[in-house]
Amino acid sequence: MSAVLFVTGGAGFIGSSFVLQEVARGSRVITLDALTYAGNLANLSALRDSENHVFVHGKIGDGALVASLLATHRPDAIVHFAAESHVDRSIHSAASFVETNVVGSFRLLEAARAYWSTLDAEAAARFRFVHVSTDEVYGSLEPDDPPFCETTAYAPNSPYAASKAASDHFARAAFHTHGLPVIITHCSNNYGPRQFPEKLIPLMILNAVERKPLPVYGDGRNVRDWIYVGDHCEALGAIVRDGRPGEVYDVGGGAEMANIEVVHRICDLVDEFVPDARGPRRALVSFVADRPGHDRRYAIDSAKIRRELGWTPRETFDSGLRRTVRWYLEHPTWVAEVRSGDYRRWIELNYGARGGGRT
Repeated sequence: MSAVLFVTGGAGFIGSSFVLQEVARGSRVITLDALTYAGNLANLSALRDSENHVFVHGKIGDGALVASLLATHRPDAIVHFAAESHVDRSIHSAASFVETNVVGSFRLLEAARAYWSTLDAEAAARFRFVHVSTDEVYGSLEPDDPPFCETTAYAPNSPYAASKAASDHFARAAFHTHGLPVIITHCSNNYGPRQFPEKLIPLMILNAVERKPLPVYGDGRNVRDWIYVGDHCEALGAIVRDGRPGEVYDVGGGAEMANIEVVHRICDLVDEFVPDARGPRRALVSFVADRPGHDRRYAIDSAKIRRELGWTPRETFDSGLRRTVRWYLEHPTWVAEVRSGDYRRWIELNYGARGGGRT
């Protein structure tokens, strides 16, 4: 029997990839998205005529709306992506992060608990609430530290990470206090098609194509563990179907890399796909003032989900990055539409004051 899924934030980068994946699997998906700056209905344009997809414009904090949707569509699972998710934006203004990530998540959990209490025994046992979080709740690693795992203590260092940590704690409490079958996931840095271009990889791709400066924080040696978005979504699908309530699953791509190396690989791919007689794009790198509280290294140990659910990533970093660069080059209309005035104002706010540096 195909599943009915209620997905929050399903017009965003990771959420839309998950929605597209699950509809292709035969699931019926109800997507709730507030369509803030990073939510883009064009991400779901392939489902415009699908009988297995319903889109609703609204906020997770609207308890009456969420309750009505749950009662009407009777989902087997809620997959909660909706979040303010950019560290730099949280540094400039944290209030919206608290409102969406903490208050909104709490209200969604309350609506889910009320709905779950109406289900018969079989449906209640089958129901899952998958809370999608981030490895940033764990803080920062030293170069020789072992990777984060499900038992790593929380130590958030940015307002964004703090807001996600708080929402994780409310999700955990809903399971331990009320029995709501919650599963929490933490993932490393995602990349791939349809990512809003304030993030490192799409920003660098688009700037490199246009031969604009490539702003890299600090010395560029901050290390991240990268995962292709499709691999993350496959992991989430496995968790929805076979994950155990009350558990935490950490999902990583096993591809640790310094930011400057990521930028150099992007430059080389853009040079390959869009040759330019003016010279290699690596010359466009410009080091800028580091952001406050910039975590030095993230890494994820995915042994638990690999062992328990048989998941493993399909893409290497090189194969996934090649696919990603090609996608941005082949979708100029999507790029033009998302690079709105809000996006331009944000780039100026975040990078304009930092200035260029050595190249």
